[in-house]
Amino acid sequence: MLLDPVTGWFAGVHHCPSTHCNERPQGEISLLVLHNISLPPGQFGTGKVQAFFTSGLDPAEHAYFAGIADMRVSAHFFIERDGQVSQFVSCLQRAWHAGVSNFAGRENCNDFSLGIELEGTDDLPYSDAQYDALLALVRQLLAAYPALSIERICGHSDIAPGRKTDPGPAFDWSRLRAALLGTSVAVNSPIKE
Repeated sequence: MLLDPVTGWFAGVHHCPSTHCNERPQGEISLLVLHNISLPPGQFGTGKVQAFFTSGLDPAEHAYFAGIADMRVSAHFFIERDGQVSQFVSCLQRAWHAGVSNFAGRENCNDFSLGIELEGTDDLPYSDAQYDALLALVRQLLAAYPALSIERICGHSDIAPGRKTDPGPAFDWSRLRAALLGTSVAVNSPIKE
């Protein structure tokens, strides 16, 4: 997996371009937002997340889909349970993942953030393959965009409290931060400080 800074697309990942994006108002990339998603809820490996982010979800296929099929949302990246990474939107464009949001007093986080979706739910542990892929992805993003930092990696729940809960208590923030800092931590370390 390798980022092309000119296009904002990664080589070595699955490209699944979405039209659910637009230009960033100031071109700024200074926040990483982690989410979780599974479609139908709690089911993995269905390919329905890709369909959802590209307007290909059939509302008649599942009762849950009827309520979301017309939504126009996306993320920059999706990491499946086996660690496969899909990219929907160039890093240089604004994906529609954060919704009504606020980080450090600044609203409209889509304007300046990258969205990374993990296939999962709030309370099921994420896979080692997902943490490995996330770490590889985040390291490259931190290197490519100097306004990003470990302190500017957050969950959807942090920028939309009361409205969103993902990536949930099952996500091991200590594990991610320790790996990014190059320190060791037990696999089942305490969740976010």
